[in-house]
Parts: sequence; structure tokens; C-alpha cells
Amino acid sequence: MNLESKKYIFQVKGMHCKSCEILTEGELKDLPQIKKVEANFKYRSVEIVGDFGDMSEESLAVELSKPLLKHGYSLTLEREDKKINWSDFKIALPLALAFGVFFIALQKLGIVNLINSGNVSYGAAFTIGFVASLSTCMAVVGGLVLSMSANFAKEGDKIKPQIYFHSGRIISFFILGGVVGALGSAFQLGAMGTFVLGLLVALVLLILGINLLDIFHFTRKLQPTLPKFISNHLLELKKANHSLTPLALGAITFFLPCGFTQSMQIYSLSTGSFTAGALTMLSFALGTLPVLLLLSFSSLGIHDKAKSGIFFKTAGLVVIFFAIFNLLNSLAAMGIIPPIINI
Repeated sequence: MNLESKKYIFQVKGMHCKSCEILTEGELKDLPQIKKVEANFKYRSVEIVGDFGDMSEESLAVELSKPLLKHGYSLTLEREDKKINWSDFKIALPLALAFGVFFIALQKLGIVNLINSGNVSYGAAFTIGFVASLSTCMAVVGGLVLSMSANFAKEGDKIKPQIYFHSGRIISFFILGGVVGALGSAFQLGAMGTFVLGLLVALVLLILGINLLDIFHFTRKLQPTLPKFISNHLLELKKANHSLTPLALGAITFFLPCGFTQSMQIYSLSTGSFTAGALTMLSFALGTLPVLLLLSFSSLGIHDKAKSGIFFKTAGLVVIFFAIFNLLNSLAAMGIIPPIINI
């Protein structure tokens, strides 16, 4: 550490998942005064080493919050006294129940599962993608979109990079989803292997849902994710200004840490089919597309419409619904229980 550098530890308001670590570090580490930055989701904090002269910690927290505000984060000196606002559930629970009833009705009518690949229909994958795009688990993708937009806007090119980014994302999810599905076939999972992977999908979604409820903090460390150094290296690509950079950035979002994406990847593996895996991941990516397009072509911040506790609790309950739905389907497929919903 240089003699002029000092270490600061700030609390980060707005953290909801492991992706928030990467997004926070990515925004801060490019600032010229910062030598080192390390975010920690478990403690909702960030450790910063840098040379900021005689600036007070209070002023520094305000200054460093500026690049984070568009993502819904801010830095403070004091640990937030986390209180659970149980009154949020008075609205969140009826909304989630209404969604569940609506989704089941669509299933019964055969609208959501026009093409069904087993336990998770393509319509369900699309819906999960849409929920994912509104949650903090997609924050790192939103951060990529915002950063890329800013970089290419300086060059006067605003539209083409966005088209390349979303095209790369859609194409990579289709092709790589198919590869994952084909790998499942190579492993010859069988009925029991498919059942175990189905349970794993339900577990990942359940952990995601509980984390969004922000009630039980022990589940934070259970969220699976890529090692941070891999994700950070992938995100370094955003600094390149080559015309094909947006296409590559869109493609690598398949590998970024998002529990929703991981749950669909696990399910694709269980299909044992290139076609089913490709269409599952394509449906999921298309579900995320509307919100990401709004983010690309407007000043919409990924958290601007989703800061209230009611929103995250509703999203958490919806994700838990999908976890239970998938679990029941897996149990029914094995003949352990009778089908709950005939689809």
C-alpha cells in the first residue's frame, strides 16, 4: 500500500445478491484515485484503498456513491439497522397469489405451455426470465448495458451497439443452451438424474426467492455463483471499443452470476436434448429482453421502478412459487405424488 493511500470501509445500501458485488466493484475500480476495491455481499460492505487527500469519509461516501446510484446502490458509514417491514406482505402476498392463480390458469388453458419440454415449459422459462430481469440478480447485465451505452455514446454510435449486444445475448443463449442440453444427453442422466437436477433447479430458485424476501440472511452464502475473478475478467471486455465488442459482451452474459440463469441452465442439462435446451434458454433470454431494451434505449435505471420492499417481496414470493411448482412437477414425474396440475 502506498504511503498516500488509505483504507476505507463503507456499507453498501441496496445489495441483494452476489451479482451486486461484481457490479459495485466494476463501477468503483475504474475511478483514478482507487487502488483496490473489494465488495462483500454477506456484510453488505465495500473495502476501498485509495488516495483521496484530505476528503472526509462522509464526503467520500457521497462522492463514491455517484457512479452507483444509477444501479440503486449508495455508500454510508454506518451499518444499516435492518428492520423487516412485515406490512409489505399485506400487498406482496395477494399480488403473488394472484400471479400464481393466473399462471396456473394459463397452464390449464394450455397458453403458457404451448410447447412443453417436461417440467419447465418454454412459457414458464419466459416468465422466469421476465421476473429475473426485474430483480437485482440481473443487475450485472443491466450494469453492462449502461456502461456499454456510455462508452459507445461518446463515439456517437448509440443504436448499433445495442442491437449487437442483445443479438449476441439471444444467439448465445440459444446455442449454448443447446450445448448444455446435448451434454445432458452425453451423460445419460436417466430418470433419477433428471429428478435430482429438477430438485436442484427448485433449490436454486428457492434460495433466490428467500434472498429477495430479505428476511433470512443465512441464505446469502448459499447462492451459487462463478468465482469472482472469472466474472471480473469477463467484464473487462466492456472497456474495449471494437465494433464487435457489444456482440461478445452479449454472448458472455450466459456465464455471468445470476441464479435465475443458473437454474435454467441446470434444467437445460436435465433435458438431454440440444433442441429443448436451446429453446429453454432462448425463452428465458426473450423473457429478459423487454426490460433490458427499456434500459438500453431510455434513462431507465434497473432499480428505478423497483426500490420498494413491496416489489422485492412480491418478486421473492413469485420465485418461491416457481420453486414449489417445479418441485411438485419433479415429484409427479417420478410417480411419487399424483400430478397437482394436469398440463
